[in-house]
Amino acid sequence: MRRSRDFFHNFFHSEKVAGGLLVVCTLVSLLIANGPGGAGYIHFFHQELGPAGAKLHLSIEHWVNDGLMAIFFLMVGLEVERELYVGELASLRKAVLPLVAAVGGMVVPALIHFALNRGTSTQSGFAIPMATDIAFALGILSLAGRRAPVAVKVFLAALAIIDDIGAILMIAFFYTRTIQLAYLLGALGIFAGLLLMNRLRVRQLLLYLVPGVLLWYCLLQSGVHATIAGVLLAFAIPFHEVDDRNISLRLQHFLHKPVAFLILPVFALANTAIALPADIMAALSGRNSLGVILGLFVGKVTGILFASWLVLRLRIADRQEGLGWRALTGAGFLGGIGFTMSMFIANLSFTDGALVTASKLGILLASTLSALIGLLVFYLRKPAAAA
Repeated sequence: MRRSRDFFHNFFHSEKVAGGLLVVCTLVSLLIANGPGGAGYIHFFHQELGPAGAKLHLSIEHWVNDGLMAIFFLMVGLEVERELYVGELASLRKAVLPLVAAVGGMVVPALIHFALNRGTSTQSGFAIPMATDIAFALGILSLAGRRAPVAVKVFLAALAIIDDIGAILMIAFFYTRTIQLAYLLGALGIFAGLLLMNRLRVRQLLLYLVPGVLLWYCLLQSGVHATIAGVLLAFAIPFHEVDDRNISLRLQHFLHKPVAFLILPVFALANTAIALPADIMAALSGRNSLGVILGLFVGKVTGILFASWLVLRLRIADRQEGLGWRALTGAGFLGGIGFTMSMFIANLSFTDGALVTASKLGILLASTLSALIGLLVFYLRKPAAAA
């Protein structure tokens, strides 16, 4: 599968540009939101669109987070499917190290946040520091050039994809509130129909995408977060080892640039359109903010390194050439770049605007620190060194 083999290299190079674009959009959005016309800019994302009185009368921010991000989740699901069939997760031996490292990198940050916020109104934010932003992380890693071996790039990409699965499960199980049973049953019926089409080897992509839109609508109305529709649709679309018949890989190729260069930048603009509080230090020193900052900056690298050490010590995983402890440490710090998924979960965790803003500030600070330290670790590493 030449297309599959080449996909990672093309994906990685485009992530370098996409990560830079996300940084620019974030800085621009924060500057505008806190400039002379900031109030109007912030208000723009809270304007509602859709038929008045209809169930699709949503704010622009809501359309971005529940609508456009469903397409992002579709691409994530397709990436996971590809990895399970032909990538780093295709065999147990290859998958163990990034799988266990990702779990460690999710559990430790969540425990840090939970320990600081247990029994308080901010306890529900425990999942915010669990996520790794694949675009930012790979974008920053690309700046290390030859100092970052290919093995590190593959490891970090696999870890971030597994991380996304964990974030999706958190959203499904912990951030679903009131359930509308009729709509949920309708969504399950549509998903069952899509799986049946898969089993019958139906390979017309449009026959999956149209029911996929209905699946998104039913989940939106059911109370289960609508973005889950993207993941369910991805796993219903058949994956074939012959390139010409692989509609899953074809759709992934088609979606990657719109997602990387349109959807995620729009998400960054909408979700960083926040007015900075008068006392930023107070906002960053709250229990929730500290949980987010320490979870991402300290918990991620600690969890990734400990879990990696454990499986290598038990000899149940192989370590690829070039993936030494210094490289794993650098990758662990880059795993602390949360951004997209962390901000997404922050929006689901709280209804208090001040808490959401404080969470996002914590995410930005921790992600910046993680990026700088992670990059420094690789820059201190000689390009020709093995690890």
